[in-house]
Amino acid sequence: MASRTRGGGPARRPAAGKAELLLHEKVVLPDESIMEIVLWRLSQPTPERPHGLKYRLYYGRHGVCLVRYDNETGKGDHRHFRGREMPYDFKSVEQLRSDFEKDMRATGGKHEKDA
Repeated sequence: MASRTRGGGPARRPAAGKAELLLHEKVVLPDESIMEIVLWRLSQPTPERPHGLKYRLYYGRHGVCLVRYDNETGKGDHRHFRGREMPYDFKSVEQLRSDFEKDMRATGGKHEKDA
């Protein structure tokens, strides 16, 4: 059985200069792999984050990152997959999660609903 923690709350406008946590979900799967998704809404879009979101989606096992999607400062939207870092074309949160889960399955991970 997978263990799950979930955070976030009702959406509201963040204070000036502050990011608002929209979602924090962490699932520990039976094989001890971890899937974690963290999503923030920025107080305003930036040139690096025109969609106004900051995010980190992580899948790893035994301390090894197998898949990661993030948009850290200085790099913009990108993904880490099979030991390579490459740009990511952000379209929507739904597409981001779908692409992440597809890569997760490609590394042998299961979608959380199948865990």
